Amino acid sequence: MALTLYLHPLASFCHKVLIALYENAVQFRPVIVDLGDPSSAAAVLARWPAGKIPVLHDAARGRSVPETSIIIDYLQAYYPGPVALLPAETEARLEARLWDRFFDLHVGVPMQKIVTDRLRPEGGNDAIGVADAHRSLDIAYAMLDDQLAGRDWAAGADFTIADCAAAPSLFFAAIVHPFAPEQRHLAGYFERLLGRPSVRRTLREARPYFSLFPYREAMPERFLHD
Repeated sequence: MALTLYLHPLASFCHKVLIALYENAVQFRPVIVDLGDPSSAAAVLARWPAGKIPVLHDAARGRSVPETSIIIDYLQAYYPGPVALLPAETEARLEARLWDRFFDLHVGVPMQKIVTDRLRPEGGNDAIGVADAHRSLDIAYAMLDDQLAGRDWAAGADFTIADCAAAPSLFFAAIVHPFAPEQRHLAGYFERLLGRPSVRRTLREARPYFSLFPYREAMPERFLHD
């Protein structure tokens, strides 16, 4: 098998790439990595010394590809399928790329700040940083609720790279910072994401690891079973 994906099944950025792979039924070998274990991390560091996952290795082309958006771009270029996650038309492609970055940077990053702060040792918490992250999510949710009015997917009528980014970032963000009751467009979009087969599969595979999530007690019961 040409493709190997180095990942952790609880990592939201890994979920983003898994969704893209499953959308187009791309065959790959998953390798679960524990970056805290030097022997486990060695394979990733050999491919990408920055030590971040996911990393995709393509044995057929002798190339390792880091960074989620670049991995999805690479898959479309060399392992395309019926779902064009990056639209061919220029304006549509720019829109998809914009909201891909928005979900990573304006939803995923503050969500991770809130989550990882709970893992800090006693006395090392960053209350100001966490409060800023919650405010950032308020702004992001409001913008998304406006963006999603009258749209099925984040960038328009078609499922794109933006939705691959949206599903995991919103999944975890909604646990630590729920949507406001009036944000009906955002809530409806989230339900459409949860109904997507590629997203359902990714979450189902992550379920055995949910006990490791620092806000496990806040996770809705419906996420714990089919």
